[in-house]
Amino acid sequence: MAKLSLGSTFSIFHSRHIRPPLAGCHVTKMTVADHHPSLEVVGGARDRFLPSLHTNLRLPYNPFPLIAWNRHVETIFASFFRSIPQVRLRRECLRVKDGGSVALDWISGDHRRLPPDSPVLILLPGLTGGSQDSYVRHMLTKANGKGWRVVVFNSRGCGESPVTTPQFYSASFLGDTYEVVKHVGARYPEANLYAVGWSLGANILVRYLGKESHACPLSGAVSLCNPFNLVIADEDFYKGFNNVYDKALARALCKIFKKHALLFEDMGGEFNIPLAANAKSVRDFDEGLTRVSFGFKSVDDYYSNSSSCDSIKHVKRPLLCIQAENDPIAPSRAIPREDIEENPNCMLIVTPKGGHLGWVAGAEAPLGAPWTDPVVMDFLEYLERGASKTGKFLGDSEAVQHSSGELHHIEV
Repeated sequence: MAKLSLGSTFSIFHSRHIRPPLAGCHVTKMTVADHHPSLEVVGGARDRFLPSLHTNLRLPYNPFPLIAWNRHVETIFASFFRSIPQVRLRRECLRVKDGGSVALDWISGDHRRLPPDSPVLILLPGLTGGSQDSYVRHMLTKANGKGWRVVVFNSRGCGESPVTTPQFYSASFLGDTYEVVKHVGARYPEANLYAVGWSLGANILVRYLGKESHACPLSGAVSLCNPFNLVIADEDFYKGFNNVYDKALARALCKIFKKHALLFEDMGGEFNIPLAANAKSVRDFDEGLTRVSFGFKSVDDYYSNSSSCDSIKHVKRPLLCIQAENDPIAPSRAIPREDIEENPNCMLIVTPKGGHLGWVAGAEAPLGAPWTDPVVMDFLEYLERGASKTGKFLGDSEAVQHSSGELHHIEV
């Protein structure tokens, strides 16, 4: 499904390591730092990761008064009124193997200011989202303020990324993610790589982690507002006020499509270009264009085979998932809790409120960074402290080669 994030969409509306006990010895089970009962915290890696997050998780989750009383109010407020940190970016347009292009936005000057072994954080926004979105900017500035090198991965057509072939991105397509991670890793071979994804970007990230499994070059990742099961998420799109989100996302997709409509002229086969160009729902757009582009027999086939819920069991890198119980776009019932609890590399935090990409709570509420940002940074810094620079995972030893004509830099 194109993406299930509203970060940019509403702009349309305006170790612990324990040695085994010695034989004959009585061992008393140790308790880890607990969390506040207002939060659900589970996962096979809970006991390993929870102590590093206790500063934030021991406190109650207190949503901001009035704004968070309703999940739709919180979702819309965060999209409309959350502050957008100002930062100067340097754009790199990366031409990928099939001739398509994505845009990588780096913080201007970091290539001179930061040492080559500074940890690198790749950000994957939600559907139609990009480096212009408030939730992306807050994460970018918070991580950079702690000495991290940050890059925003703007998918084809998103964040004004160029579209150079008659194909956008989708929940099913991992090709661009593979190439971006390899490219970034080749540029900074001394650094550990991490990634954070939101909504559809989180779905893509978790699928990537599952596909790469033991070979994954990332040292850790965070998934936020992940729809997990796109079939269930699609069902909820037609319920009550959720129709508003569906229509908004469809308008955002049509807006991107119409900018590049000439690329799709005279496309035959099963493509229904008029339906995609005038889509009234995300499902319409996916029926007319997305599912055909990526070889699926139907929209339901596309959603079923593009969901990240089935990827959790294959994740072999540290993964923190954060969801809101009342998320209208990423339903709580779609969370693969059992697989997360059985995977020793995964941990799940569910907040009682938060809406979709809202989380208007914490020290910076209501206009500042979402409640999740300090939790995400505590987790990533914990992983970076424990990461071995000499034992860095290498997913593919083949370096990514690009001709000088494939990379372009501009300031935005």
